[in-house]
Amino acid sequence: MAVVGPLARVARLGSSICRNHRLILNRSSQRRGIASCIDPAHGLTDEQKEFQKVAFDFAANEMAPHMAEWDQKEIFPVETMRKAAQLGFGGIYVQPDVGGSGLSRLDTSVIFEALSTGCVSTTAYISIHNMCAWMIDTFGNNEQREKFCPDLCSMEKFASYCLTEPGSGSDAASLLTSAQRKGDHYILNGSKAFISGGGDTDVYVVMCRTGSKGPKGISCVVVEKGTPGLSFGKKEQKVGWNSQPTRAVIFEDCAVPVTNRLGEEGQGFSIAMKGLNGGRINIASCSLGAAHACVQLARDHLLVRKQFGETLSNNQFLQFKLAEMATKLVASRLLVREAATALQENRSDAVSLCSMAKLFATDECFNICNQALQMHGGYGYLKDYAVQQFVRDIRVHQILEGTNEVMRMIISRNLLTES
Repeated sequence: MAVVGPLARVARLGSSICRNHRLILNRSSQRRGIASCIDPAHGLTDEQKEFQKVAFDFAANEMAPHMAEWDQKEIFPVETMRKAAQLGFGGIYVQPDVGGSGLSRLDTSVIFEALSTGCVSTTAYISIHNMCAWMIDTFGNNEQREKFCPDLCSMEKFASYCLTEPGSGSDAASLLTSAQRKGDHYILNGSKAFISGGGDTDVYVVMCRTGSKGPKGISCVVVEKGTPGLSFGKKEQKVGWNSQPTRAVIFEDCAVPVTNRLGEEGQGFSIAMKGLNGGRINIASCSLGAAHACVQLARDHLLVRKQFGETLSNNQFLQFKLAEMATKLVASRLLVREAATALQENRSDAVSLCSMAKLFATDECFNICNQALQMHGGYGYLKDYAVQQFVRDIRVHQILEGTNEVMRMIISRNLLTES
């Protein structure tokens, strides 16, 4: 699917971004526009600006008006995501011959940042779905690509990434879910924890042990919903990310065809890590969107909120804080986009840069959102105001796709082992 066509057709929807709401929108914020010093369009090509605009429009019109409701009622917005897929956002960096948009990692970062201004939680799930589709597209054979990718790119079917287990989080290579080969099937036994979309999605990209201990004994298989022996735990109650369900995924003598294995036996850990390199950029990009929205929320609040006879925008301490927030936002964006470029070009520094981008952006963007909440005072703690949801939704970004402590390990290992 060519992305330029659908993007061009919807470019007329308008480019105003939803930046504040008591349940829907703060129109005065909409009128003020984006300050040039934090404009996320800087440095982009005309084509990138076009699909960035489409993503911003979609965030404002289709996501932001429902963001609070999806959070409070824990709604998985399937139809909204399928609308996003019609714009090419269901398989952004999947190849066009199986329905993908064929865009670059930088393009993808730009899109996820824009979408996250409308709803971080929903965009974060879309980013995980995209990662799974890319893994099948990249490591699957033609039959597997043709079987799974078109429905994933259209979001007729949804995907989940299954690596973490109750006993293996950061130490992913110690996973215990077993896959014993019997004839032309693998028999899976074990469980996965904290799986985004678990129970509501259709395709599970599962890392399982087909060999000995350690990373070389891990393989990757695709398990389809409805397979006998596949079941799910209770829906987890989370601080944020409430528009996507999270459950344990359980395998009890679950028979999966050998033809559903991606790559060769023992290649699964490598496939998982390569998926996560892009996933780290994706989740950092979602943090950028939240921080961008919160800088504008804070600015707008300072301009209208009065204390001691004048607006808060005249308080120099708050002016300096806002300046720091804007600076950290732009610095984070530049690092994320550099990492995206490095990964696209398969550079030798790509893994370290992806880790740096994930570490820096998710930490700093959380701090930006948290500071924006503080600037709102008591109002920031009310669920009528979007800022608290951005804070809740991006806190988990410092944990998933590899904790930020693990990011530090990866970066330091690279520094200490390269001669």
